Amino acid sequence: VQMEKQVVDGLREVFQSGRSRLLQYRKQQHRQALKQDLNRNTYNTSLFELISIENDIKLVESDMADWAAPRPVKKNLNSTLDDVYIKPKPLGVVLIIGTWNYSWAMILQPLVGAIAVGNAAVLKPSELSEHSARLMKELLPLYLDKEMYQVVTGRVLETQELLKQRFDHIFYTGSSTVGKLVMEAAARHLTPVTLELGGKSPCYVDKNCDIVVGCRRITWGKFANCGQMCIAPDYILCEPSIQDRIVEEIQKTLLEFYHKDPKSSPDYCRIINTRHFDRVLALMNECTIALGGESDRSQCYIAPTVLKNVLPHFKIMQEEIFGPLLPIITVNDLSEAIHLINAREKPLARYVFSSDKTVFFSLPVSGGVTVNYVLMHYTVDTLPFGGVGNSGMGRYHGRHTFDQLSHHRACLIKSFAMESLNDARYPPLTAARLRKAKFFMQHRLCSCSGICVWAVIASLLAIGLLVALIVVLNVLV
Repeated sequence: VQMEKQVVDGLREVFQSGRSRLLQYRKQQHRQALKQDLNRNTYNTSLFELISIENDIKLVESDMADWAAPRPVKKNLNSTLDDVYIKPKPLGVVLIIGTWNYSWAMILQPLVGAIAVGNAAVLKPSELSEHSARLMKELLPLYLDKEMYQVVTGRVLETQELLKQRFDHIFYTGSSTVGKLVMEAAARHLTPVTLELGGKSPCYVDKNCDIVVGCRRITWGKFANCGQMCIAPDYILCEPSIQDRIVEEIQKTLLEFYHKDPKSSPDYCRIINTRHFDRVLALMNECTIALGGESDRSQCYIAPTVLKNVLPHFKIMQEEIFGPLLPIITVNDLSEAIHLINAREKPLARYVFSSDKTVFFSLPVSGGVTVNYVLMHYTVDTLPFGGVGNSGMGRYHGRHTFDQLSHHRACLIKSFAMESLNDARYPPLTAARLRKAKFFMQHRLCSCSGICVWAVIASLLAIGLLVALIVVLNVLV
């Protein structure tokens, strides 16, 4: 308990010293992180993790100064002569809790944003990816300021103790069940949270689509990392007339990707441990196996498996699969598919394969959507990635991480000049003063155009002079 408190207190002291406020310091931290020699992992790790991390670092390197700069906002007449803007500021000490399926990306991508803003950070890798956690604890201090960014390893007890400490933001990636516990712990300190969770991401295959190409793309997205991906297509919805064709095309693609024996393919992964192996295997009960189904507990191996004629009440449809099982549920039409999707929690992603554009926008709310492909919205660093409802809250990637982990401070700087313009707000209040105050507060100006602002001021002064001239002429007459 004392160790976790010392880590957080130490980080807060270094943060408050102002070390991370300098933009050059933040850039230097990213340059050092980019040099990490982690490319000893498999091709899949490079494709699904390291490239995304590197892209985020490069994006921050090029755009950080713009993100950190004051952001002008529209003004009203009341604030015409004032400096009015939003200034992103660091929150303080951030806790980033990662997950085991992508143990590097789920920690380092949020960290990129935390460094860019100027936050200090505690990193807690998942205890299930024990080797990666140990390697991260060993490597990060070699490349980053170890007084500002610290890795805490351990199991559930260590995570619980960390959550008892006061942080300025908590960023958690994992299951909805644990996400609720994280949010409950954060509430004790009124700490804001980003929760990147999951859910059952549906994949609707319309009969009016290129089924060959569609099934190739679905097969890649479903069985990469052995299905252990929060945005993997969880199940397929299609009309009965194309179910067998989908099974046939997936079978052809599996043969292309993993050959006759996926177990011996260097590109096919394994389930993380025996506990999850047993859980995933049990989900096949009640189901009709159309493809695959083979398993080897000693290797935590489950073959790519397609299940047909699955019904909504089956056990496999009651939780996120997070494994290499792909159920197919048949529906009569799109409206039935939408009804079935709406009966469940909002997922992290939705996928639709169709040549009909009206189908694209028919599916209900989800964290993200990809049409005629899977997963790819995650790879675009200018798109926000995050869930809604049970699949999470908040968003990240690129600038969205920067904004998520910063406080957008409202700033107004007023001079001491022209005090008479403020009289309308001061007592004694009258109807005339109220009308004047209302006029100045309700009329907006474009803050980005100084010409526009001064043109209005000139017009108001001209009107004032004209009124004064009329009054003088009336007196003289």
